[in-house]
Amino acid sequence: MIDPSCIRADFPILDRQINGRPLVFLDSAASSQKPVQVLDALTRIYRDSYANVHRGAYTLSQESTEAYEEARRKVARFLNAGTDEEIVFTRSATAAMNLFAYGWGLNTLKPGDRVMTSVMEHHANIVPWHIVARHTGAELVYLDLTDDFRIDLDSLGDRLDERVKIVALSGMSNVLGTMPPIGAIASVAHEVGAVVLVDGAQLVPHSPVDVRTLGADFLAFSGHKMLGPTGIGVLWGRRELLEEMEPAEGGGEMIRDVRLFESTWAPVPHKFEAGTPPFVEAIALGAAVDYLSELGMGNVLEHDRRLTAYALKRLAEIPDLSIQGPSDITDRGGTISFHIPGIHAHDIATILDEQGVAVRAGHHCAKPLMRHLGLTATARASFYVYNVEQEVDALVEALAEARRLFGLS
Repeated sequence: MIDPSCIRADFPILDRQINGRPLVFLDSAASSQKPVQVLDALTRIYRDSYANVHRGAYTLSQESTEAYEEARRKVARFLNAGTDEEIVFTRSATAAMNLFAYGWGLNTLKPGDRVMTSVMEHHANIVPWHIVARHTGAELVYLDLTDDFRIDLDSLGDRLDERVKIVALSGMSNVLGTMPPIGAIASVAHEVGAVVLVDGAQLVPHSPVDVRTLGADFLAFSGHKMLGPTGIGVLWGRRELLEEMEPAEGGGEMIRDVRLFESTWAPVPHKFEAGTPPFVEAIALGAAVDYLSELGMGNVLEHDRRLTAYALKRLAEIPDLSIQGPSDITDRGGTISFHIPGIHAHDIATILDEQGVAVRAGHHCAKPLMRHLGLTATARASFYVYNVEQEVDALVEALAEARRLFGLS
């Protein structure tokens, strides 16, 4: 079991005050805070052993290279990947999904083929497919949601056929908190020959993920949502599929040989890592992986669910507040989007900030979902390992103040 009161000492920013009140940070779905172990890893590399990785014969470069590749091994162990060569470092989850879209989708899809996704996806799992469809003639098809904010598996059966070559789904919605049954969906997708990509930007930081049993063929996630720095993401892919996939960027590290009129690629994963990689950020991500591994991802998920259950109970006390997301905590994450009629989400966030409570407001890079919900924006509170029940109480008290200021109480 996680004891947040002990963990919080590792996060210096939580000692801050905002508008004279203790900071209550409830926006980890956008980007998590960083423990001192990660901050120290960043500064240590820059201070003590910074040099560009690979091909350098001198000591500093060799040290950086070894630390960079050790970070890859740490991520591979974290995911239970078959080999560290299945771990491709990118600059973000968005970059990882674009890499797959252009490296795989752009080179395999043809007119009449389909890419299946859902209406609850982040723009990063929609916009690249718009671009790929425009270039290949492929089509997009969308899975619907049920009234309780889950993937409508009936629509899966209606729309998943041999024309579907790629299924790209979020492992956990950044708006609804919904966690689809990826294994079951992937099993059906594989029956028709489709390749499965999971957007794990929210899933990987909050739940144990074993890529050998997940069912997916590719998994994308970012470091900054899992206690790591910005500027680093990961695309995991099955080794045999990474061998088949084309690179999406060219130059520098990703080549085996270059001639005037042709090039050949380096072995995976380096054929996907053109130019100087974000090696300092990758090393710091390794420190974040160490931190989460010590906590235990099962404990992280348990803590999220316990806090989410408490938050759902407390938020239900607020008149007229509606929550967009499943009520059953067994298949949802610690992200709660809500709406109060008569108060715009941005006004809610502004008033809460005056009370020291940081939440996100807007469409959360999910405009199709917002239109599906009949909303333009929601406020969103999201939890992580350093949050405590008293912070949920502070959220509820601040929302009561918002209602009072708008004459609703």
